[in-house]
Amino acid sequence: MGDIEIRNAVIKSARIDTSDRDLLSVWLDLDYGGTGQGFGGHSLYLPKSYSHHAESLKANFAGHFIWRVMEIAGVTNWDDLPGKTIRARCEHSGVHAIGHIVKDDWFDPEADFEAMKPLAEAA
Repeated sequence: MGDIEIRNAVIKSARIDTSDRDLLSVWLDLDYGGTGQGFGGHSLYLPKSYSHHAESLKANFAGHFIWRVMEIAGVTNWDDLPGKTIRARCEHSGVHAIGHIVKDDWFDPEADFEAMKPLAEAA
């Protein structure tokens, strides 16, 4: 793992799509001022064709991801994300977490989803 740094970023675009892997994912395109990175790509919902489809229904990973992105950016409408300034905890290989620009509030999908797994298994 490389050196992790915290950078200010402006959200250039936000999209929800079925990606090239035919599963639901969300991407934010971040602009660091001359360079940029993408944040997202996590599997938020698996269609019926996937063997783990039923497991993806037990925990609302998609809702959690979308809610936290909007909360971090301080918006109540997904369409208002472009132009918002946030922080990114990143390294060359990717963005690990995004944070509110002034509050100490971070969204780390891998950590959050790991914490949600026992709830999904219990459902």
